[in-house]
Amino acid sequence: MTPLLEILHTDDCFVVVNKEAGMLSVPGRGPEKIDSVAHRVRQMFPDCIEQPAAHRLDMDTSGLMVVALTAEAHRELSRQFHERETEKRYVALLEGVLEADSGTIELPFRLDVDNRPIQIYDEVHGKMGTTHWEKIGIENGLTRISFTPVTGRTHQLRLHAAHEKGLGIPIVGDPFYGNGTGPGQMKLHACELTFSHPVTGQRMTFVSEPAF
Repeated sequence: MTPLLEILHTDDCFVVVNKEAGMLSVPGRGPEKIDSVAHRVRQMFPDCIEQPAAHRLDMDTSGLMVVALTAEAHRELSRQFHERETEKRYVALLEGVLEADSGTIELPFRLDVDNRPIQIYDEVHGKMGTTHWEKIGIENGLTRISFTPVTGRTHQLRLHAAHEKGLGIPIVGDPFYGNGTGPGQMKLHACELTFSHPVTGQRMTFVSEPAF
């Protein structure tokens, strides 16, 4: 089944979308991997620039993305993400019961060059990733949790959840760090996104409730 893409907000220079799990943020290699948030936005908005994604979500992560329509908006939004001027919050379900109520995870990790795109813990060569988290509740033996990442590293929340030096409990349906068996199963949703309007500077916040 083709993942859905919902347009939540349109503007002259950007759109905010809500993507389902299983959809790429940008096209992959080969024509069979062209379907993505960026490709669909370009189809819907003919004047959209060729590379509109100012940031990305993992294919298996659902939720909010802001996509630039103009080069100027792309430059400014990309800068905000790079300079950590944006605010992001995620909701996830973990494969077990987490005893603690809140905390901060700081782990150095890097790409496993022999097993891409897997990220691995590495105290020597890894770059630090920082995530604040708060337990929302326990549901049928699973933990619902809120993640607020400070850094925006590849697979950061997934590794921070699963690794023994993090929470030690993988996200439900994670095919890389947990027990997921295919795309679109992972229960990780980008539920809040705040950034400044790339032209007016007005602070804007968007919210999306998870489907799980």
